Amino acid sequence: MFSTVVHACLLGFGLILPLGVQNVFVFNQGASHRTYFGALPVILTAAVCDTILISAAVCGVSLMILTFDWLQTVLYALGFFFLLYIGWMLWRSQSQPESHQVQEKISPKKQMLFAASVSLLNPHAIIDTVGVIGTNSIQYAGGEKWAFTISIILVSWIWFFTLALAGRFVASRNGKGTLMSKLNKISAVIIWVVAIQMAIHLLYT
Repeated sequence: MFSTVVHACLLGFGLILPLGVQNVFVFNQGASHRTYFGALPVILTAAVCDTILISAAVCGVSLMILTFDWLQTVLYALGFFFLLYIGWMLWRSQSQPESHQVQEKISPKKQMLFAASVSLLNPHAIIDTVGVIGTNSIQYAGGEKWAFTISIILVSWIWFFTLALAGRFVASRNGKGTLMSKLNKISAVIIWVVAIQMAIHLLYT
């Protein structure tokens, strides 16, 4: 059982550590709010979405993503437009400590929608989850499969809370807000690059 938990934790961290749209968005939101608790809607949404994807991968439900080509096409198309919009919002945001105008205008509901879109409409993340976590879970059964699944889910939750906290820490050390303004633009560019990759995939597959 211990080896199963270790395997799950290593696998979970290995998949979630690389810089991606979801990580960039959670970090950015942790840094953008006046308090850490302001980022909770984003943190919880990202964690819940990952829980859904991981559970679906282990249960084999998400294999339909790989089975139906039209479903992958729809997913990539939706993801492309959502990422363009989110990138634009981040690019325009002015993360100055005295204003926080953009963040105050975005309701928790809208924050959750954005977080869900970068989590569930990210084909690369879905395929990785299905292909890697789903495949690795096949070797386990019964209690070991439960331990494997819960361990990866816990890694995901811990990671998002820590990532947002890191963003808040960076923002607290940034008195004039210039660093956060640059981070917003870097985040937007990363998100747009992923969107372009999706568009290329749509055009050449």
